[in-house]
Amino acid sequence: MSFLACDWGTTNLRAWVVGVDGTVIRSRDFPLGVAKLAPGEAAKRFRDEVRPGLVAEDLPAILCGMIGSTLGWAVADYLPCPVGLADLDEGLLEVDADVRIVPGLKTKGRFGASDVMRGEETQILGWLHADRARLKGRHVVCHPGTHAKWAICEDGRLVDFLTSMTGELFGVLSKHSVLKSDANPADRDGFDAGLEAAGDGLGLASRLFSARSRVVADGQDSESSAAYLSGLIIGADVAAAPKILGVEGEPVALLGEPHLCRQYGLALKAAGIDHSIHDGDDAALAGLFALHQEAMHDAR
Repeated sequence: MSFLACDWGTTNLRAWVVGVDGTVIRSRDFPLGVAKLAPGEAAKRFRDEVRPGLVAEDLPAILCGMIGSTLGWAVADYLPCPVGLADLDEGLLEVDADVRIVPGLKTKGRFGASDVMRGEETQILGWLHADRARLKGRHVVCHPGTHAKWAICEDGRLVDFLTSMTGELFGVLSKHSVLKSDANPADRDGFDAGLEAAGDGLGLASRLFSARSRVVADGQDSESSAAYLSGLIIGADVAAAPKILGVEGEPVALLGEPHLCRQYGLALKAAGIDHSIHDGDDAALAGLFALHQEAMHDAR
């Protein structure tokens, strides 16, 4: 049967009514990010706005993303890696009649604490299941964003991952530090200069200051500062994260928002690493559809 699929994040909710064959029948975005909701408000807004907005009052629903966090509707537990689609299906949290939330994932981490993700797991496993050939062998997936995720997938399961706070670091430094700049972060020359300055990714705290010193001491144009900072942070992530995960030099599938994927693609190309780019919304939808199919199979 048809169902309602939702990727409900911090700032936005994207929803689709999906047919039995995976075809999108209707879709709509709602400005209902969990950061804007009061405690207990999610259930009411879903019932009163999302369902009628898509003529989906009587359809089963699967929700992924931050709606399953402490900020959202209810807390869906973190499942320990390795995790496959069947594990996500088993961990779905039912919060209302025919409404279930996808759990997040956790891994041991490498810096004395666990690492976690919520929402990206649906996209990554959806990307795997969108092409049956991807369910075999090993794949390195990078999901750029506020908190970029680097994941290792083996034989259809997400086995390990690493979080890099690249987007948030750029946002804080470019707005609230001595490196703040209102310049265009899309300046290609500045971005390329930042990629070169990132080097092997070590000593990022020291490298960051070059975003200021290159302007005040070397006469570089301050209009390139934001792009330089972006290139420096992304370049350092691309240089360091694969080494930390033990996948240095392996091809990378970039999955997520197209512009961010292109920026990471430039960094990977500069580092001599093969990459491909894939749309994050398509992957989220594929993951939610695959989970719906799994749940329908369970019900038989």
